[in-house]
Amino acid sequence: MVTQSAPIVSLQAPKDVSISDIETELGQIWQSYGISSENGMPMASRAATFTLVVYEPEATQQLLAFLGFYTGPVDGISGPRTNAAIAAAQKAYNLPVTGQSSPELVERLRIEYVQKRSGAGNSNGNGTSVPQYDPDAAGAGFADAIASTNPCRVIALCPIVGEDEGVTAQVSAYCPIQKQSRSTLICCEYITLKGTEEALERIAGMIPALTISDLPKFLWWKTTPDPENELFKRLSAISSSAIFDSSGFLTPETDLLKAYSLTESGMAIADLNWRRLAAWQELTAETFDPPERRAHIMEIDRITLDYEKGNPAQALMYLGWIASRLQWTPVSYVHEGGEYDIKRVKLVSTEGREIDAELAAIPVVDTGEIAGDLINLRLYSTNTAANCCTVLCSETGGCMRMEAGGAAQSCETRQVTPLFDQKAEFLLSQQLQRIGREVLYEESMAVVAQVLKLANG
Repeated sequence: MVTQSAPIVSLQAPKDVSISDIETELGQIWQSYGISSENGMPMASRAATFTLVVYEPEATQQLLAFLGFYTGPVDGISGPRTNAAIAAAQKAYNLPVTGQSSPELVERLRIEYVQKRSGAGNSNGNGTSVPQYDPDAAGAGFADAIASTNPCRVIALCPIVGEDEGVTAQVSAYCPIQKQSRSTLICCEYITLKGTEEALERIAGMIPALTISDLPKFLWWKTTPDPENELFKRLSAISSSAIFDSSGFLTPETDLLKAYSLTESGMAIADLNWRRLAAWQELTAETFDPPERRAHIMEIDRITLDYEKGNPAQALMYLGWIASRLQWTPVSYVHEGGEYDIKRVKLVSTEGREIDAELAAIPVVDTGEIAGDLINLRLYSTNTAANCCTVLCSETGGCMRMEAGGAAQSCETRQVTPLFDQKAEFLLSQQLQRIGREVLYEESMAVVAQVLKLANG
């Protein structure tokens, strides 16, 4: 299933303003468009249900905007418009057209950026001009899709490299057109702040004043949440929840421990990668709904988890989830390595039974957009009389390796239908409906933290 974005109306393209004039400029936008339609309804409504602060360390969108490929708001939020701009740049620079950022593309954009800043012009390196990208040609960006049901204020913080020249600000406003009400536009307003990390830290105390008082505030931290980062500490302190995506962690084991330390400090956090496990968790529970199997669930003493090589976060979180539900405690960790980068975890139940878990990183040709997706899992028992063997398989992976483990005839085998859209942007729209701490996630992460601490000795 592909989500279709609504067409959008630009009330204000990104406009450079001083930080002190942000609220005044936004007010002027709504004053200019607060005219009445034929039925007396306003053409554009200034409304908001929350403030979303986005910390965007990735420079791709900024570079695309500077070079003319992207003319939407630089908000750190990927979506159809950003992907279309990336594809246009890849085509212009004779790179494989994927619509997804890559180190090669970023490097080429940086070169073009330096050349243009130095007066060399804006070209694709072959003497031809770079085509500009029309945002309305490819549909609305993701933040605009949020606005269709939840109008909001987006504050994007975009750290840049180079000399510290202070912080620059832009304001903009975009409105999706809804079939249900074409006479009224419900819009998102954007504030973009760009500067070096040091410059953004200096103005961190001003950011709370830019949020909308008395409404929920969310922080989407698009890198590893760092408890020691001053900017993160300031922003998370004013937020209802700090949101991140562990599928993008560069050092997953270390970064998951950092994330868990935030829950220990009492902070409400949310990992979008945790949402991707929902189908696996629900199907696991479903296979043990029949009374004849439910009675044997505590006989499980073996678990095998296969995941796409590159990021073990999903596998670790699934292990943490089932261990927390069945009250297993990790007692040892062995990293065997090898072709499948095998990790073995030994756990014990409250009755003293030992449970052996194996996490295997499976090399795949096409890793997809999400690093470390679960492929297959097998729950079973050394007690051959126990009716608990369960094999779950992804749509793409198949069950061959799991069934080859023996006793396939007695296993309950199911195929997991994944979420129709596992992209961070889609999951974010769901997460923004939740406020407060997530007990199940925190209990599962407590087990993950125990495993990782064993791994670190």
